[in-house]
Amino acid sequence: MFHQDWMRMALKQAQMAAEQGEVPIGAVVVHKGQVVAEAHNEKEQRNDPTAHAEVLVIQRATEVLGTWRLTDATLYVTLEPCPMCAGAIVQSRLKQLVYGAADLKGGATGSVMNVLDYTLWNHRVDIVAGVLEDECSKILKTFFKRLR
Repeated sequence: MFHQDWMRMALKQAQMAAEQGEVPIGAVVVHKGQVVAEAHNEKEQRNDPTAHAEVLVIQRATEVLGTWRLTDATLYVTLEPCPMCAGAIVQSRLKQLVYGAADLKGGATGSVMNVLDYTLWNHRVDIVAGVLEDECSKILKTFFKRLR
């Protein structure tokens, strides 16, 4: 499978979030060619500001794999991670981050700042940006247009 295929799975998660009234961000973790975890935003449902798709999918992946070190895994997420999620990516030692739409207001993996490129970290994460960017951006724009 290719980055686009995995991102389509993350987009399905984002659609599920939208249907539940959550900001439509979806994520999947792929380990050795297999999806090991999927998640979407659950901030409203859980009344928890940390229930971002990235944090939830990392938690689920560590449970499935039995280790907090996700050194052979890739995180696919529909929107560029925020600073909190970027920190979780570093802490979980993910090998690669692939995201769809850039977050020009709060993106922390290249757009506004780059938490993943801090020189004092002992871990580096490969970043691939803009995979299915139009589709990832559209689901967010549609969601927020409906709210207004």
